[in-house]
Amino acid sequence: MVGRCFLICGLLTLAALAGAQQFGRMSSTKESKIGLVVHGGAGTMERNKMTPEREREYRAGIENALRAGWDILQHGGASLDATEAAVRVLEDDPLFNAGKGSVFSAAGTNEMDAAIMDGKTLKAGAVADVRHIKNPISLARLVMEKSPHVLMAGDGAESFAKEHGVELVDQKYFFTQERWDALQKTKAAEKAGGTGDKKFIITDQDLHGTVGAVALDRNGNLTAATSTGGKTNKLSGRIGDTPIIGGGTYANNATCAVSGTGDGEFFIMATAAHDVSALIEYRRKTVEEASLAVIDKIAKLGGTGGMIVMDKNGKIALPFNTSGMYRGYVDPNGKFVTEIYR
Repeated sequence: MVGRCFLICGLLTLAALAGAQQFGRMSSTKESKIGLVVHGGAGTMERNKMTPEREREYRAGIENALRAGWDILQHGGASLDATEAAVRVLEDDPLFNAGKGSVFSAAGTNEMDAAIMDGKTLKAGAVADVRHIKNPISLARLVMEKSPHVLMAGDGAESFAKEHGVELVDQKYFFTQERWDALQKTKAAEKAGGTGDKKFIITDQDLHGTVGAVALDRNGNLTAATSTGGKTNKLSGRIGDTPIIGGGTYANNATCAVSGTGDGEFFIMATAAHDVSALIEYRRKTVEEASLAVIDKIAKLGGTGGMIVMDKNGKIALPFNTSGMYRGYVDPNGKFVTEIYR
């Protein structure tokens, strides 16, 4: 396993909860629970290389996403609406690799993927390789609700978007100097090969990232939503785990909701998101046991990353095998908690 996995679990309810246990708080009442967790990607994050101002910006971005989703859940809204709203906030924030902040492919284009899944019906919608969609997560939901398909890609997905009034933007909307510089740095490192020159050293945070949300609403419905710009310097047309249902995104009211982040190819090979659900359903694993087992499997395959998971009772797990993961959740007292490092 690459490093140690960080894990935090908790049970979120509308009322104050009592009876603390090892991995969180359990409620003996039958009151409806609501819960929300978001992430902004896992990778190499070193405290001594992040300015206090930049750290505050990342935490504020995560908190803004929590606020958008939590406001919906608190007022009795659906987990589908809450996760979409939370992810849209992150897509609009250039700090995160999704929507506005998407990384560049080797061809210098921004190519985005997104997916959303309804745990009640097991219906899902996903889009891949879209290049002009301001908020890919909303198009993914439209695919789920307005088409007979699960996954649409490229020009066909964008034509579908136009037919349904989705906002399209020019590629220049997605340009950020930081992402462009990361592409040039990656290309230079690739050209330099194994020279070991420090100016060419890149981190997994330079290469990839993802945003996502999982939520439980008052009706007991779970939803998972994930969006990404993929990997810096990826071959044009590459599709990662995010839009692969069961790979980087999965939800089932009988088990859990999962949104992953990391080396997408390994998440696909491990069928990571569905594997967490399967371990809970068939092996009777707890949410923390199941998610840690899958992160361990990904590490053994050679991959790095993390995930956010919420089970049907609102218990959460946030394991990762990198040095950090931008993440946040709402604690039992309704407080927004944001974390970055291990």
